[in-house]
Amino acid sequence: SMLNVMMQSRWCFFHTPRSGTSTSSGLRHLRSLGRASSRPSSSVGSLFLYKKKRSAAAAILRVASSSTKTQQQAVSPIDVAPGSLLEQLANMTVLSIDSGDLNVVRAYAQTGFITDATTNPLFVSQAGLRGEGEYLEFVNEAVSYAKANAGSMSDDEVVNLAIDKLSVNLGLALMDIIDGNVSTEVDIRLSFDADASVERARRLIKLYEEAGCANAKGRVLVKLAGTWEGIQAARVLEAEGIRTNITLVFSEAQAKAAGDAKAHLISPFPGRVLEWSKVEYNVDAYTQDEDPGVVMVRNAQTFYNAHAMNTINMPASWRSSTGTEPLDQILALAGVDRMTIPPPLLESLASTTADLPRRVETSRSSTPAGSRTSMSEREFRYAMCVDGAANDKLAAGIRSFIGDTEKLTGVIEAQVG
Repeated sequence: SMLNVMMQSRWCFFHTPRSGTSTSSGLRHLRSLGRASSRPSSSVGSLFLYKKKRSAAAAILRVASSSTKTQQQAVSPIDVAPGSLLEQLANMTVLSIDSGDLNVVRAYAQTGFITDATTNPLFVSQAGLRGEGEYLEFVNEAVSYAKANAGSMSDDEVVNLAIDKLSVNLGLALMDIIDGNVSTEVDIRLSFDADASVERARRLIKLYEEAGCANAKGRVLVKLAGTWEGIQAARVLEAEGIRTNITLVFSEAQAKAAGDAKAHLISPFPGRVLEWSKVEYNVDAYTQDEDPGVVMVRNAQTFYNAHAMNTINMPASWRSSTGTEPLDQILALAGVDRMTIPPPLLESLASTTADLPRRVETSRSSTPAGSRTSMSEREFRYAMCVDGAANDKLAAGIRSFIGDTEKLTGVIEAQVG
């Protein structure tokens, strides 16, 4: 019903972020006002507008279904130690939770330190395979939608539409919990087709808008793989006002090309780079500062700062540099633009108290470095070829996500019939 659509997407109506930022309510917003200037924050005017509209939002909240209320009331916030690493990190870096488990996201959102959420083919596949509660509703609604809008589509096209709709349903549920950006991924199987990626990205935004999310372009980041084609798709989409998240980034070449394309955000994977390096060079451990994954992310940040590029650096996928401290890479990158962190590491950050110094500066230069020529396709492909970690891990990441997508495809195909 229209009421359910309004409930599912209510934050789309009241969230009015500045470009590149996330507007937070209540405790989250007040905390953001006191954070370091390097962290994007909301204007006082936006806070006033939010308060003014809050009474209207409350009217919608009061008519939420009893099942949704029960789910949200049953989730307690995660315990956060006073002065914890999580609190200190959130004061210098915008934090996103890397999870598709809605109750886990609810618990961390209540701490006031998490503003964004990311999804990927694994999370969408897990949601589709759970077959219970709200996840089952997401799948059933997605399949029903695809069937009703099939028209002259082939069976494969109907299944793909259902998968896109399922991704959007999960994204809408996350928007109902967090106040910031939600990343939704374009079908990973299109990673080498720029035109098809652009069309699917447009469809994702359209699906969000059809569901009542009038501010879809202001809340959704469309995820694209860090292939040349994915980055060129981002160039087209950004020009249309559709913000993008270039994922599976393992090299400075990918970061530079994404910056040239004016991608809104990149998701470099320092843990995967470290993983590859330890095996390739037969090294058991690195110091935090020597960790090849940390170096890659820091160099990307330095490049964006020096050239005054607005592309946001949001590392994900973490490993231990030393082999003894799971938080090594997170600590080494404290202060980077943003981070997306999985629940187990968030829990460690929340329970640990120690001084956390800023290790990465994010201030963009007011006098950008001399002019440079954007990276060409030839230069990009050569750089990727000679960078073993980037070449191997990008291919492995795409294969892994394709596997997750194919599992989900089988489930949806059975229901589409």
